[in-house]
Amino acid sequence: MALSLPQGFRAHVTNVGVKDDTDDFTIVAGDGPCAVAGVFTQSSFAGPSVLVSRRHLQHGSARAMVVVSKNANVATGEQGMRDAEEVVAGVAASLGCEPTEVLIASTGVIGRAYPMDRIRAGLAAIPTPLPGTDADAVARGIMTTDTVPKTATATAGAATVVGVAKGVGMIEPNMATMISMVFTDAQLTSAALDAVFRRVVDRTFNCVSVDTDTSTSDTAVVLASGVAGPVDEAEFEAALYSVCESLAKQIAYDGEGASTLIEVHVDQAASAEQAKRVAKAIVNSPLVKTAIHGADPNWGRVAMAVGKSTTADEVDQTAVVIRFGTMEVYPAPLGAAELDALAQYMRGAEVRIHVSLATGGSAAATVWGCDLTDGYVRINADYTT
Repeated sequence: MALSLPQGFRAHVTNVGVKDDTDDFTIVAGDGPCAVAGVFTQSSFAGPSVLVSRRHLQHGSARAMVVVSKNANVATGEQGMRDAEEVVAGVAASLGCEPTEVLIASTGVIGRAYPMDRIRAGLAAIPTPLPGTDADAVARGIMTTDTVPKTATATAGAATVVGVAKGVGMIEPNMATMISMVFTDAQLTSAALDAVFRRVVDRTFNCVSVDTDTSTSDTAVVLASGVAGPVDEAEFEAALYSVCESLAKQIAYDGEGASTLIEVHVDQAASAEQAKRVAKAIVNSPLVKTAIHGADPNWGRVAMAVGKSTTADEVDQTAVVIRFGTMEVYPAPLGAAELDALAQYMRGAEVRIHVSLATGGSAAATVWGCDLTDGYVRINADYTT
């Protein structure tokens, strides 16, 4: 059964010829002005789409989000900015709203200008009203090297939360990651939505890493139509977290060339910053990633990652505990049978690493990533050719 957008939203997904014959142009619009919040890449090479959307968010409400897939429109100079603004203006004209009420995201190859002759034809052909409510189609329309569309949904009272995302590579977020759009019919102010969204992003999208590379185009936006009426904010935050956590894990699982989802949980840390720092060091280590890909029970690589991300006065190595799944691998030495059992566990589709730092603190963090395969190298070696 197809997943529908929440009440008050409609969509248009099509191919305008940016690349090949796959869908590459997606609009999701509210029937009226929506409360909105968003977070974007911290890259100093942020693309025009990010710059335009940041500016438009300052108005406090939005009508629509447009995504151009297969072209990032980054490092394209003044022309790239003019092109992004033209796309936004064209969508606004079709919806009968101001350009400042339209946000834009782009994803794909860096350094190539939009094929504006094709995009202009696509803008001229936008149907009125927008014809669709299929969230799965929206998720497919924003894909690049993703192997599957990524969607998630949850409820908060009478309200529905629906999220879509794309992203499989160039993922080490400092804000959110990749492109994600979340839609809800809950009624909230933009200020309340922003506060909730930033808390959720920090515990979900900010905890994903595929390859340590931060995209120039990272965009995560949430729009609320308000059609379902007010909701309990704590209940809404739980629903939003559920959606964003699911999308974050789907991104990690679909990492370019990946065969294994890696979850790293670090607890008993002195601070949340320390917990996330150590967890990210583990999930980002090429040696940990390749060991998991090969089901090599070389747990010492996790100890290495803990050591390189902390100082001697932060942790006592004799007190640290490292587990794979429920199996404790350090500090107790493992025999041959236990190493075989560890290797068998590492052959699964998901591997969970649990590190207790024993600092006397109670902070914790969970992050997600994937193994490093020859498929990742091949995909990125051939990306533009």
